[in-house]
Amino acid sequence: MSPFPLPFDGAISRYHAEAAPEAIRAQIAGAGKDDMLSPAFPYRREMKKGDYEAQMARLQVELAKLQADVKATGKRLAVVFEGRDAAGKGGAIKRLTENLNPRVCTTVALPKPTEREAGQWYFQRYVERLPAAGEIAVFDRSWYNRGIVERVFDFSTPAQREHFFAQLPAFEDMLTGDGIRLVKIWLDVGRAEQLRRFLDRERDPVKQWKLSWIDVEGLSRWDAYTAAVRDTIARSHTDAAPWTVIAADDKLRARIEAIRAVLLAVDYAWKDMGAIGRPDPLIVGGPAMLADR
Repeated sequence: MSPFPLPFDGAISRYHAEAAPEAIRAQIAGAGKDDMLSPAFPYRREMKKGDYEAQMARLQVELAKLQADVKATGKRLAVVFEGRDAAGKGGAIKRLTENLNPRVCTTVALPKPTEREAGQWYFQRYVERLPAAGEIAVFDRSWYNRGIVERVFDFSTPAQREHFFAQLPAFEDMLTGDGIRLVKIWLDVGRAEQLRRFLDRERDPVKQWKLSWIDVEGLSRWDAYTAAVRDTIARSHTDAAPWTVIAADDKLRARIEAIRAVLLAVDYAWKDMGAIGRPDPLIVGGPAMLADR
């Protein structure tokens, strides 16, 4: 038992015990540490650590090549990470950026808009963090908040969201038309696995900071999130800026696939396709991957 009080007065444990669907509780109760919970996930066990580390080592070398090429040629790369809460965005971003030069690669994780920012053009504060020549910007959540979180929690009106979707294709067309390589990654996680990760965070003092009021309130809004996610992905998956959807119930496989998606999206000097490998079609795809889950 942790000597620290549980965040939000143990609301996640209470949800698990009292309000979670019985099938979800059963999946969690009957699983081992490395077992996959979702019946829809194609693998039953977590990726072996040795295989993961070997693949990750090769991918890190490719990321170093990518960075060197971006800096040398003046390329501009923007990577958007979105996903359900606890889907593993932070872990994937950490592995993507941990060996890169922070002068070249920056992570953008914007807080709640200030009063002034709330009165700006919606995309304005994101535009200010886009990469310049020779830079990589990694967005830990992005302008897609308006289509998903703001919809689920009524932080914006239907009219504001429709205005967002009306402007979105042109906005991303302008980015790619001006030469920015835009990579959009959606990490998806099953309901039982999400709850298991929340319970782990709640009980671990070094992970409790990751929990927020949004996480707690969102547990009972799974279906609303699902509707918002599918609508948003469908309306923003374009030829100029497609989504890569990754089933992320296994964090190790998801990290590999997220980095692989970035490397495959950009041409760079000394690119080694043998080291990068091919996407796993069982867990990587487009918007149809969401329907399958």
